[in-house]
Amino acid sequence: MIIKRSLKITVSQKINSQFKPKVGKDSPVRYLRGVGPAKEAVFNRNGVSTLKDLLYYFPFRYQDRRNFTKINQLKIGEFSIIKGRVIARNLHKIPYFVNKSKVKSIFGIILDDGSAKLECVWFNQAYLYDKIADKQELIVCGKLAQTKRGRQMVAPEYELAERSDLLNLGRIAGVYRLPAEFNQRFIRKLISEIIKLYCPQYPDPLPFHIRKQQNLPNIAKSFESIHLPASFEESDSARRRFIFEELFFSQIQVYLRKARQRSQRGVCLRLRQELLEELRRRLPFKLTLSQDKVLAQILKDLEKGFPMQRLLQGDVGCGKTVVVAFAIAVCLDSGFQTALMVPTEVLAYQHRETLSGLFKGLNFSGQNLRNSVRVMTSSLTRKEIKAIYEGLASGRIKVIIGTHSLIQEEVKFKNLGLAIIDEQHKFGVAQRALLPKKGLIPKPHCLVMSATPIPRSLALSLYGDLDLSIISELPKERKVPETIWVGEKKRRWVYEFLEKQLSQGRQAYVIYPLIEENQQDDIYSLESMYEIIVKRFKKYSVGIFHGQMPSSEKIRIVDSFRSGKIDILVSTTVVEVGVNIENASVMMVENPERFGLAQLHQLRGRIQRSIFQPHFILISKDNLSANSRRRLEIISKETDGFKIAEEDLILRGPGDFFGNLQHGLPQLKIADPLRDLEILSQARKIAYQVIKSDPHLDSLEHRPIKEEILAKK
Repeated sequence: MIIKRSLKITVSQKINSQFKPKVGKDSPVRYLRGVGPAKEAVFNRNGVSTLKDLLYYFPFRYQDRRNFTKINQLKIGEFSIIKGRVIARNLHKIPYFVNKSKVKSIFGIILDDGSAKLECVWFNQAYLYDKIADKQELIVCGKLAQTKRGRQMVAPEYELAERSDLLNLGRIAGVYRLPAEFNQRFIRKLISEIIKLYCPQYPDPLPFHIRKQQNLPNIAKSFESIHLPASFEESDSARRRFIFEELFFSQIQVYLRKARQRSQRGVCLRLRQELLEELRRRLPFKLTLSQDKVLAQILKDLEKGFPMQRLLQGDVGCGKTVVVAFAIAVCLDSGFQTALMVPTEVLAYQHRETLSGLFKGLNFSGQNLRNSVRVMTSSLTRKEIKAIYEGLASGRIKVIIGTHSLIQEEVKFKNLGLAIIDEQHKFGVAQRALLPKKGLIPKPHCLVMSATPIPRSLALSLYGDLDLSIISELPKERKVPETIWVGEKKRRWVYEFLEKQLSQGRQAYVIYPLIEENQQDDIYSLESMYEIIVKRFKKYSVGIFHGQMPSSEKIRIVDSFRSGKIDILVSTTVVEVGVNIENASVMMVENPERFGLAQLHQLRGRIQRSIFQPHFILISKDNLSANSRRRLEIISKETDGFKIAEEDLILRGPGDFFGNLQHGLPQLKIADPLRDLEILSQARKIAYQVIKSDPHLDSLEHRPIKEEILAKK
């Protein structure tokens, strides 16, 4: 009977163990004690779904809670940690009819550390009476306050000194960025649990030979050292390891993508020297040395047997579009189609004018373009869009310029040879990837353009799958705008200056951050100030321009401004891209503190194309934050887009600055590309060596890398 019962229990245990979920790095956070559905939902909203996510939820700073202060040395208002023995305690419950406030109980203790005594009190935490006993040794931390009852520490953090696994006091404690629903103690406890139960078996994604070469600790030790460091040296070592890991895997993905691209068959576009010479003769200016260098790089790529993947960077007004026009001409002359995707309709029509003018009368492959350069936007009628679909599918339309409408599923090309994405940072990562996929086999060449420059060293790392071309100089005829930053008191002077420029036949932009008034924001809006500008400048024609206008109206306004029918264009930042008026020599920006550095530099670029001396005037509020004041100081003194971009990166941090610039790389959690430039360089070098020697990551030593890459998909 006993044997049968024993056998029954054994079988039962075996069955239960089969159905008990196995806890691993990909297990949901709800598997942890104390995490129910509500807390799990909070975690998920903050990007934490699994135990692995929680392990990679790193502290952003640390507090040294190892050094104790004697009670007789405490100072009012200072954060201190003390260690003493409980010599008295009291719980006072307050009946509701006596005190209708939210305070229902007061628990207090007297702590003695031999130098003096201190009273500590907690409100509405009656349960502490059962947790903290007489004569117990306690560690508490908080700020000393002077109250009606004398010197007290109110609601301090506490730990029992006898505990050997102190997480919050008596050690270096990590501080985490947390949602309001959680506290530091809760997070530290959860992460400590995972580290104890799971970390020893955690597979290290970095192979041993790479860790050894870089002198990096293993993954289990690193998790413990970054969350529960015994010293600051330990936390620094672990932090360096995770920075390297993050950057290394971003670079591995870059080189894997580049290797895949090089293995594809591309369109070979032939070069006709007489065509290139004819295009040069048609230009009203000579290309700069920098433009010539970049053009040579692009033309060489077009001849290769695999698809070009190139990033063309250059400051506002450096002449990127002209260089791209040459690439389009070569594609047309080889009998292939070109697609040019731009962020705004205004820019699409402007590019059509530029290309049509440059190509007028030229014969490509024995064919005259005539109406083969078309624009496709969402504002076209169904009939017009259908005609474009048919023209692209048949090959009759040779060049299509459009907004994101180009990546719709219905768009089919007969023989797409070149895909160009202008102002690529305006599109999402997924959107940018779709246009080149419109081409069949062989794959089309791809050229992405950006007027938002980033430092070369970072561009090489973040865009490692793209070859990089930089136009580093402006055409000689470009005049550097004079940037003037004034406060509200100088408004009258600004209006007088603007009127003087208008009287000389110039035109001007006036830029506002908002279209309509907002009760919560004490800033000027476009609609309210438009009326004021109209009244102030009665002698002149004033137009209004913003993103919510119908496309046809936008194009009409820009044409009127270009032809001189409008003297002052009151606008939002929609003019940042694609509105080039050579006679416009003044731009006045209201509330410039509301714009980022890159955006202000882009706006300034609109008047840098003026044939007259341009003036960029900023009118800011007087009570600016330190960050806003620094931005305006930089834009006032600096005109180099690359230097401005570097300052912008420092001010905004890598997360905000890069946004979608990372071209599909994993979101950086701990690395800062500017601060960690040396580690980034090392990670890039080693990633290159790994992919060069083992492009498919098939070797045994690279298996952890492959598994980590697959896990991230």
